Amino acid sequence: MGLIILFILVLLAFLLSISIGVVSIPFRSIVDAFWSFDGSREQLIVRDVRLPRALVALVVGCSLAIAGCVMQALSRNDLAGPELFGINYGAALAIVIAMFVSGSASTYLFASSALLGAALAGIFVFLLSSLGRGALTPIKLVIAGSTMNLLLASITQGILILNEQSLDTIRFWLAGSLTGREMETFWKVLPIMAIGLIGGLLISKHLNIIRLGEEMAQGLGQHVFYIKALCVAVVVLLAGSSVAIAGPIGFIGLAVSHLARAIAGHDYRWTIPYAAGAGSLLLLLADIGARFILPEQEIPVGVVTAFLGAPFLIYLAQRKERAT
Repeated sequence: MGLIILFILVLLAFLLSISIGVVSIPFRSIVDAFWSFDGSREQLIVRDVRLPRALVALVVGCSLAIAGCVMQALSRNDLAGPELFGINYGAALAIVIAMFVSGSASTYLFASSALLGAALAGIFVFLLSSLGRGALTPIKLVIAGSTMNLLLASITQGILILNEQSLDTIRFWLAGSLTGREMETFWKVLPIMAIGLIGGLLISKHLNIIRLGEEMAQGLGQHVFYIKALCVAVVVLLAGSSVAIAGPIGFIGLAVSHLARAIAGHDYRWTIPYAAGAGSLLLLLADIGARFILPEQEIPVGVVTAFLGAPFLIYLAQRKERAT
């Protein structure tokens, strides 16, 4: 019943995202945009601007939320998010290098290079965490991810300083935005997201065991290394494809995981479906709010999620400190 209610709320938010914006469009024109399209300005806005934007918010919010759940279960850290794998900075560095070499700033170049950079960064962090004595542990993962984030961010900033044109072009993408996304690129990246979503649902029962600790999981007959490798693959596919489409949108993976557990409990077979719906709902609502915060001007949705997520992160850190 809870999932049905959540699905209805997501559907309403999706319809609301298509219906409202800076430009006021009558409801009749919105209906005609799908059933009797005549090429008018209002119908073009609905079909070519608002509908793609709502679709991107729907799938990106869902993907980031599931990636956050998997990341927190893998690291056994409630403050972890997909960004811990260096995915955001890996994608940003790949885009900057591609622009610096080719001199192009096409949307397809952004998406393809971002996806490649995110995947390479995530895989490298996983391999780095697996080196040395003992298996991959949460503390090794956190250290490797934080180190890689700093390294990639430093290299990216260094290249941007040398090339101001790249800085001007990439600035809006780095803020995380759903506007101006080409549907051709979206449809090319969507199968990668779908694989990640299916993988996240399939490994949900294993996350319950991984969450208990490595020794407990091994005692229950689980192949811990392979499960962790699958978790890394799911996070890279979901978060990497999300960054490729919309840029680095923060706090969705972190916050939604806690909201889903508060509703569904700690059974990831239920937490992940709830997180998927809640992530889509939160990003759709944040994108709607981004259209009206400043009059006659829209701000990137990544700014809105950061504004909402920062107090939540402070609250989680203080609660974790009181618990210890």
